[in-house]
Amino acid sequence: MEKIYQRERLNTLFKHAGLSKKEFAALLSIHYQSVNAWESTQPAPYWAWSWLENYAKARFFDKMMELGQALHGRVDERDA
Repeated sequence: MEKIYQRERLNTLFKHAGLSKKEFAALLSIHYQSVNAWESTQPAPYWAWSWLENYAKARFFDKMMELGQALHGRVDERDA
């Protein structure tokens, strides 16, 4: 039961990070087969969890910065 929960949790992290397992493997230059086996035939490495969490957070904050810059530009246009 724990293995199924961990696999679902890992898949959720991939989803929040906006990455497929293939994209993740390519980014880190690791074999897709290894990533695909995580939490089904072997545990995911300890660093993968925090890496995906941090990637998802960075992606979120990048989007917020873009939104803030777009809104800031609109405010500047009204002031001109």
